[in-house]
Amino acid sequence: MREVNTVLVKIPVTEEEAEALRAAAPDAVFDFAAPVGETRRLPKTPKLEIAADRVAKADVILGNVAPSLIAASPRLQWIQLGSAGYEAYLAPGVLAPSTIVTNGTGAYGPAVAEHSFAMLLSLMKRLPAYWDNQRAHAWLDEGMVSTMAGARVLVLGAGDIGLCFARLCTAVGSTCVGVRRHVPSKLSLKYAQAFERVVSIEELAQELPRADVVASFLPSSAETRGLVDVGFLGSMKSGAYLVNAGRGDLIDQAALHTALEKGKLAGAALDVTTPEPLPTSDPLWDAPNLIITPHVAGFWHLHATLERVVALATENLSRYVRGQSLKNVVPR
Repeated sequence: MREVNTVLVKIPVTEEEAEALRAAAPDAVFDFAAPVGETRRLPKTPKLEIAADRVAKADVILGNVAPSLIAASPRLQWIQLGSAGYEAYLAPGVLAPSTIVTNGTGAYGPAVAEHSFAMLLSLMKRLPAYWDNQRAHAWLDEGMVSTMAGARVLVLGAGDIGLCFARLCTAVGSTCVGVRRHVPSKLSLKYAQAFERVVSIEELAQELPRADVVASFLPSSAETRGLVDVGFLGSMKSGAYLVNAGRGDLIDQAALHTALEKGKLAGAALDVTTPEPLPTSDPLWDAPNLIITPHVAGFWHLHATLERVVALATENLSRYVRGQSLKNVVPR
């Protein structure tokens, strides 16, 4: 058993979820950043502010607080992030060496995959053009469209989100190839049903020219930053589509703008950019056949996502108090 005195809950929870958290750590004092039960009724997910003194008192934090507020607190034993991303928390001086970090991997797959799939289909069926025509009261035929049936889809980052995306693609007749840093010797049943095969990033060059769609859900790393550059885009099939819902620093945005302007790509969909927010003066806004959304594919815009985040935090809290292994431990 581990001794936990104070748990700071930065994730908005219902009354029922709060009771489940208290049951997971019955001896702890809980500090809820948002009034229990209220935030779920708001039309948009609120930004929950928290004072530094409340962070300093916490043995355990459930949810994301500003890394600057943690300041290598020696009291903090473990932080369960509500997000899948964790890079900012591993920066020097943020966490004490002994602090355990777990993330929200597994909670965001359906939301991010559906958002990405919707953007892709919108491009293929020219829906942005028809939306513009509707606003202009113009009855115009925008011409030929594309289909996912028979398309070859290359999924960069074949983790939870990539798997969910591949399932959507295969359901409408696509063939998916996954790209992972570590390729398993044998695919599990759920991967075998969604992917024709899974390859390493070293095999990317062979797969790119064959793909009708390239969709990325990769995290940011030294290996992935700037991966989609002039050479990468040049290797893609003419008329292919690019989707990025991972991290904005994956793409050389000037190179993407050129590829869209010259018609090398049929279209691109971005939920992430560099920087964020994308400056209003950035030429990418006006690139043809491009859909940009402001990093909203995940987060908590889908209630089911927040429910998954809370369920994961509750299970991990129970495991932590009892000295059991935690889910989604981030290597440090």
